[in-house]
Amino acid sequence: MDEGGKRMEESMNVALDIDAKDDHVSKKEETRNIDEHEKDTMVKQKTKRIATLDAFRGLTIVIMIVVDKAGGVYPSIDHAPWNGCTLADFVMPFFLFIVGVAIALALKRIEKIKYAVKKIMVRTLKLLFWGILLQGGYSHAPDDLSYGVNMKFIRWCGILQRIGLVYCVVALIETFTTKLRPTTLTSSGRIAIFKAYKWQWFGGFIAFLIYMITTFTLYVPDWSFVDHVIGDEPKRYTVICGMRGHIGPACNAVGHVDRQVWGVNHFYSHPVWRHLKECTFSSPGEGPIREDAPSWCRAPFEPEGLLSSISAILSGTIGIHYGHVLIHFKGHSERLKHWVSTGFVLLAIAIILHFTNAIPINKQLYSISYVCFTAGIAGTVFSALYILIDVWRFRTPFLFLEWIGMNSMLVFVMAAQGIFAGFVNGWYYEDPNNSLVHWIKKHVFVNVWNSERVGTLLYVIFAEITFWGVVAGVLHKLKIYWKL
Repeated sequence: MDEGGKRMEESMNVALDIDAKDDHVSKKEETRNIDEHEKDTMVKQKTKRIATLDAFRGLTIVIMIVVDKAGGVYPSIDHAPWNGCTLADFVMPFFLFIVGVAIALALKRIEKIKYAVKKIMVRTLKLLFWGILLQGGYSHAPDDLSYGVNMKFIRWCGILQRIGLVYCVVALIETFTTKLRPTTLTSSGRIAIFKAYKWQWFGGFIAFLIYMITTFTLYVPDWSFVDHVIGDEPKRYTVICGMRGHIGPACNAVGHVDRQVWGVNHFYSHPVWRHLKECTFSSPGEGPIREDAPSWCRAPFEPEGLLSSISAILSGTIGIHYGHVLIHFKGHSERLKHWVSTGFVLLAIAIILHFTNAIPINKQLYSISYVCFTAGIAGTVFSALYILIDVWRFRTPFLFLEWIGMNSMLVFVMAAQGIFAGFVNGWYYEDPNNSLVHWIKKHVFVNVWNSERVGTLLYVIFAEITFWGVVAGVLHKLKIYWKL
């Protein structure tokens, strides 16, 4: 077995949230033909983290910070208004891919199923709690210094909630099939690993069926909503539907399911479809809604809703497959051939579905073509990082990504969700805009470069990404990690 195979052989703890500190491998030399005395004296070697997975997780966090903080001035990297895929649209599926890989490593061996299930459920509840707290509307950071949420309008769904759901389903399948899956592959060939983990793929196939059948057969009736515009009298609008199989913004089954389950008041209030040409003259950027815009342009929409989260289970399923390949294929060449070929097949499926208009790539609906496209890209990027970090040993240039990846929950909360900037903004002079964060962004970056776009981008690179990379590196040296 080569050094890369030894280093990345397995993970011993149950790990799956976005910081996943438990993503490491325990190296244990096993010999079949040794006596009982030798078995008793075997010593576990020191555990090591998976550098590629940490770097990939860190890269995803970095992308998230860039698109969140700079997407307003660079619409081309912000979420696609409807069909299509931009840089921002890779963040969620990359997270779910990472979760899948981490589950495969963490649950390679399970001694007590009840204990594993308990840990899975507890961690799922933690993810749901933090998701609602951070994205439910309670926190108004970083610019609005108020806090609190009207429970009539609390948002129940979000990034961490979707991660929690996907993690729970994929991890439970992996746990309950522990006695049905092999420790080693008994036959060679690329198909063997699919057969060995057929129950994981069966779970993904069930999610696929539920999503496809519901999306294309569920009847969507007319629906209405109240537009609560600050300073204006609330106005009720009605969207005329009465159809099936619609995959446009107005009458899709994804939105209908969420309206029935959560209620329209609990949706994300500024959906990205407002950037469409039908809705604003500022398209593809954000701007005031046109007076002649269709009524649905003013409606809320939940991009992390229930039906689309069921489709997102497939992203986790594909990720866990890559983790299984990492476990069973010991050579670099074997792993990379399987990963890259799988990624190319997924990309081919996505491109065919999209450009034939059969099923367009759409993040808001989490369409099947979107699942395949983003998973294919995730697999390709993961393979590239594996070559650079674990095959060619170019680890030093990616250390800052590893540091962020090892403490990604901290960076997600403090940077991506703006909690740290909101705290700093709370210390201002005379006016809330006279705070350290605003001063640095305006005087150190925007005014120096005399450009809102360039200044914002440089602020994100140095005051956000570089700053938190250094913080994560210091915390790593101190062995301090925030995990769920």
